[in-house]
Amino acid sequence: MRDQFIQRLSEHVAKEKDILLVTGDLGFGVFNKFREDFPENFINAGVAEQNMTGMATGLALAGKRVITYSIGNFCTLRCLEQIRNDACYHDANVKVVSIGGGFSYGPLGVSHHATEDLSIMRALPNLVSLAPCGYWETREATSAMLKTPGTFYLRLDKSYGEDSPRDPSEKFEVGKARVLEQGDDCTIFVSGGILEEVLKVHSMLKDRGIQARVVSMHTISPIDKNAILDAVKTTQKIFTVEENTILGGLGSAVAEVVVDSGVYPKTFQRFGLQAEFSSIVGSQQYLRKCYELDSETIFAKILKSL
Repeated sequence: MRDQFIQRLSEHVAKEKDILLVTGDLGFGVFNKFREDFPENFINAGVAEQNMTGMATGLALAGKRVITYSIGNFCTLRCLEQIRNDACYHDANVKVVSIGGGFSYGPLGVSHHATEDLSIMRALPNLVSLAPCGYWETREATSAMLKTPGTFYLRLDKSYGEDSPRDPSEKFEVGKARVLEQGDDCTIFVSGGILEEVLKVHSMLKDRGIQARVVSMHTISPIDKNAILDAVKTTQKIFTVEENTILGGLGSAVAEVVVDSGVYPKTFQRFGLQAEFSSIVGSQQYLRKCYELDSETIFAKILKSL
């Protein structure tokens, strides 16, 4: 996803010189070409994410479109006050981009496990939260946030390494969910690269004669209420999957829409992390299995509840 983001960003900067990329002393290996091609559009703020965010807001209020970039927790939780009070409050044109969502940096331990960011960022007013599930969504989400005024959060991870299923004529729209697989027996809502596990689950369910609808919720806030209510009315069995805590994340967002609407499904189950820190280190796949976010475990639990 990171390379897709940089590719699309470079395409925009080549034509639109008001875009600035500010990094917290991160990504020089991947940004070498960008820095060489666009030296006036690249700033290294150092390991000072709070200053980075404040500086980005000032530049945005002066007319620039500014991207801040770092590892998941560093450009979000470490500088949450600056995002809230500086960027969001002023509706500034600041785009916070994190790499390493979920357990992407699993071997580096809890400081690098970005497992609460979606919940926390979703709660901020004046902020659009995006969590693309594959290459195409990453490219299109990058363009969408650059074209749209205001504060954005773009969460990238290092898992799903291909394009999600789609119609070639399909257009990406912020706030509008994408149906990746059709089905009327149940619906699985998913955000981010953990889609790779969900597509395996879809295949396993299909082998059992169960047609699951798979919906990419690439926009966590504002959430697509129509897609949720349509799924509840049509399939009656709702599941959510996210590499994030279930407290306040995608599952909570879907549940809020259901409760507020008064249209209730027969089955509702959230798959995600509980309110706990991971004392385990290991690869992303290993940690998913440890916390029952692997395809086999999700499949077994869905099958049991149908």
